[in-house]
Amino acid sequence: MNKSDVLIIGAGGAGLVAALHAHEKGVKVRVLTKEYPTRSQTCMAQAGINASLGNAGEDSVESHVQNTLKSARGMANEKAVRHMCKNASDAVMWLDSIGVCFSRTKEAKIAQRTLGGASSSRACYAQDYTGLKILHTLYDRCLAKNIEILNEKFLLDIIKNEEGVSGVSVLDIRSGEVEVYESKSLIIATGGYSRIYDKHSTNSTASSGDGISAALRCGAKLKDMAFIQFHPTGLKASSILISESARGAGGYLLNSNGERFINELLPRDEVARAIDTQIKNGQNIFLDIRHLGEDFINEELPQERKLALLYENVDPVHDLIPIKPVAHYTMGGIEVDTSSSTCIKGLYAVGECANQGVHGANRLGGNSLLELVVFGKQAGESASLYALENDFIPKDTLYELRDESENKNIKLDFYKIKEELGELFYKNVGIVRSKQDLFLAQTKIKEIQSQVHLMGVVDTNKVYNTNKIEFLEFKNILEICEQVVENALETKRSCGAHYRVD
Repeated sequence: MNKSDVLIIGAGGAGLVAALHAHEKGVKVRVLTKEYPTRSQTCMAQAGINASLGNAGEDSVESHVQNTLKSARGMANEKAVRHMCKNASDAVMWLDSIGVCFSRTKEAKIAQRTLGGASSSRACYAQDYTGLKILHTLYDRCLAKNIEILNEKFLLDIIKNEEGVSGVSVLDIRSGEVEVYESKSLIIATGGYSRIYDKHSTNSTASSGDGISAALRCGAKLKDMAFIQFHPTGLKASSILISESARGAGGYLLNSNGERFINELLPRDEVARAIDTQIKNGQNIFLDIRHLGEDFINEELPQERKLALLYENVDPVHDLIPIKPVAHYTMGGIEVDTSSSTCIKGLYAVGECANQGVHGANRLGGNSLLELVVFGKQAGESASLYALENDFIPKDTLYELRDESENKNIKLDFYKIKEELGELFYKNVGIVRSKQDLFLAQTKIKEIQSQVHLMGVVDTNKVYNTNKIEFLEFKNILEICEQVVENALETKRSCGAHYRVD
């Protein structure tokens, strides 16, 4: 039977944390995911997870709160920020207890490093693989608890009526069939939407905002969609992320003249804008970690060396790393309350797809992993309580997916349009914005929306039809782009990641 008490869409860190805590409440939990858990975006959060443990110098919860609020540029919910920071130490200790292999000090304490915007060394880390090791540990724990995880399920729609949610319809990627999964409560944990910038993003191609689009279509509210963080150090040619741990360890940012032009550990929005200004003035920008030495790089930054060698053919032990700012994290998302609940009964959201109010206009480095652990627990427990107190809501209809391959009037290549849209957004809705540029982007979106009927799927096969999945993702991206531009035009003041030159 396709019924569960708590149904979770997404098997990244947020979804798996929610699954573990929901399971502890004794309810039946099922997780559906578009790809596989170990491919989720959580593995890209490399630098660390914040907690004021004080293992590398004096620190406090209040300092963590104030650093977060300052980075958020006055746009954060202070109550939510305090909840997150207050529970940070417990979150890290819980991860430690389930087997996350944090790097250690000589005294065997969890090692901590300084990230941008932090007043002390607060980020607990596992070399430069922190998110990856957390993700793998969470997945192992879910398997050990026999939590059901079904892979290759593409979310189509959230099914609901006036009483609340009753489940979801998904496309089984393997068979091409539409399936319906019923549940008493539903948690959306599908990640962010930074692939609206196409190749100018550190995220995987799967970060197309599917859960946010589905939530929007079923009546959930979105918030702060214009606030998208650009990471200062993506590799120039590929946009692959070079972790903030490299700057936290003492790396320099240099222009073509060999000059340092910014304090590397300022909040990300300031550093990204400084790099953007240099590039527009004709400079090439580099990350320099040569002075840290080969032994240190191999011990603390092994992944960064491998990535630079693989994607830029440079060895950071001896060479400068060419970089540029690229879209990395989306602060906006599905609006939730203090229990991670949306405005729809039984529907919850957590992780990058949700707006908990803790990041405001600019996320503090090291808070993304913390958010998914603290609020993943909250979402799992809230959804479980709802499921224990409520019964299944009968679904009104079965949802059927229109076979896009039946479109005989395909005249436009949506792949090409998606790439052009990514370029337009990087230029007009990127690090620096203006009313004129935003209007141009909005006009283009409306034009594309009017032409969707001329696009479609060429592949007529049902089994593993990636052409169909990518078209569905493209339509979700188009919905997200519309929301981002609308919010950007409505937000007339500059703040954090939304920087208006006008």
